[in-house]
Amino acid sequence: MMILGILCFTLMDATVKALAPRIGVLPTLWARYAGQMLLVVILIAPRLRRVVRTQYPRLQFLRSLLLMGATGFFFTGISLIPLGDAAALMAVNPVMITLGAALFLGEPLGPRRITGIAIAMIGAMIVIQPGSGVFSVYALLPLAAAVCYSAYALLTRRVGPDEDVWTSLFYTGLVGTILLSLAVPFAWVPPDATSWMLMAIAAVFGTLGQLFIIRSFSSGEAAMLAPYSYTGLIFATLWGAVLFDEIPDRWTLLGALVIAGAGLYVWHRETYRQ
Repeated sequence: MMILGILCFTLMDATVKALAPRIGVLPTLWARYAGQMLLVVILIAPRLRRVVRTQYPRLQFLRSLLLMGATGFFFTGISLIPLGDAAALMAVNPVMITLGAALFLGEPLGPRRITGIAIAMIGAMIVIQPGSGVFSVYALLPLAAAVCYSAYALLTRRVGPDEDVWTSLFYTGLVGTILLSLAVPFAWVPPDATSWMLMAIAAVFGTLGQLFIIRSFSSGEAAMLAPYSYTGLIFATLWGAVLFDEIPDRWTLLGALVIAGAGLYVWHRETYRQ
C-alpha cells in the first residue's frame, strides 16, 4: 500500500508539473484539494454522518495543515526544478519519519532499520550529486515539504488505529479546500480544456495516493514503512524522463538502484527475520 501510494503521488506530481505553467501553482493546489474533496464526498455520502465524527479534531486539523504545506512547497518546487531533483531532496523525509517515530511514538529503531535508512540516504546523495545545480534556493522548497510531510506521517500514525481511514481523508480534503478556496480567487487563471483534464487527473491520483498512504501508516509501523518512500525517486525519475525529457544520468540510475536495494533489504529482514 505504501508503494502504491507513492506511485500515485508521483503521477500526481508529474501531472502538476505539466499543469502549473498553464494556470499557476495556487489554482493547481486548489484543484488537487477540491477534486479530492468532491470524490471523497461522493464515495462516503451514504455514511457521511458517521465519517465526519472524529476523536481527534485538533490533530486532524493539524495533520491537514501539514499535508497542505508539504503539497504547496513541493508543487512550487517541481515547477522550478527538475522532477527527479525535487524527489531526491524530498527523500530525506523517511529519515525524519523513522527518527520521529522513535522519539515521539516509542517505536523501536533497531540496527537493521538504521542500516536500511543509511544505505537509502547514500543512494539519495548519489542521485543529488552534491555541488551540482540542484542546490539552489529553490531546493529549499522540497526540503520544507519533506519536513511537513514527515510530521504529517507521524500524526497519521498517531490517529490511525482509532480513526476510520475515510475520516482522515475527509478532513485532509476539507481543511485544504476551505483555506485554498479563500485564496484562489486572487490568483485564478481560466483553465482551458486540457487544463481541466489535468486538474481532474491530479485530483484522482492525489486522492488514491492519500488513501493508500493513510491505510499503510494505520496498519504498519512508521519506521518500517519509511524506506519504501524512496521508491518515489525511481518513479519521479522515470516520469521526468518519459514526460519532460529530463534524462537521468548514470549516477541517478545508480542511486535509484541503491535506494531500491535498501528498501528491499529492510522488507526482507523484517519479513523473514529469525
